[in-house]
Amino acid sequence: MREKLMYVLLAGSGALLVWNLSRMLLYLPDEAAQGAIYRIIFFHVPGAFTFSLAVFSALVSSVLYLITRRLPYDTFAASATEIGLAFGAVNLVTGMIWARIIWGIWWAWDPRLTSMLISWLMYAGYLMLRRAIDEPTQRARNAAVLNIFTFPGVIITYKAIDWWRTQHPGPVLSFRSGGGRMDPAMEATLYWNFLALLLLAAALLMVRMRQETTRRELDALRREAHAL
Repeated sequence: MREKLMYVLLAGSGALLVWNLSRMLLYLPDEAAQGAIYRIIFFHVPGAFTFSLAVFSALVSSVLYLITRRLPYDTFAASATEIGLAFGAVNLVTGMIWARIIWGIWWAWDPRLTSMLISWLMYAGYLMLRRAIDEPTQRARNAAVLNIFTFPGVIITYKAIDWWRTQHPGPVLSFRSGGGRMDPAMEATLYWNFLALLLLAAALLMVRMRQETTRRELDALRREAHAL
């Protein structure tokens, strides 16, 4: 059943991505000020949304692990964090490409860019910590605590353009305070692409959880063999 659901999610994500790309390239016009490069926002912003949702899910799962001490919550947190890192990388890389065209530089130490990079590195450190600890319970406990203390960086990234003067463009989406400057057709395509990336993230999460569970079982068998 889970395998079928995974294939359904992948098929839905693929179909949506094809449809969204056709709209981006064939239907939507160039943006008046930025030209064709503005289309990168259809992956840049959904990448950030997917990253945030993944690491928030990992945060909740880490808290639940500390409350219940059930290892499946740790498995979910580790898998969601890894998926979040992948989409966070999409956000960072697409942002750098956009900056090279619009700003003339690959990177600026802007508050939002810097806080996003720091958050990404801290979650990468979370995965490194997990690899450094062999004992499952100790690994899960330490990783859960680190996950909880890492998440505030995501909130700082989200609010950076409100709290500081920033080179990063202001909000363009209608659900944000001060947003709503994007054309409705463009905004709709943005949301549809967010759904496509979300479906892809859900399918990848299922794959990673299966791999993580299998690895945990192999580790348990290896420890039993060593004990003999």
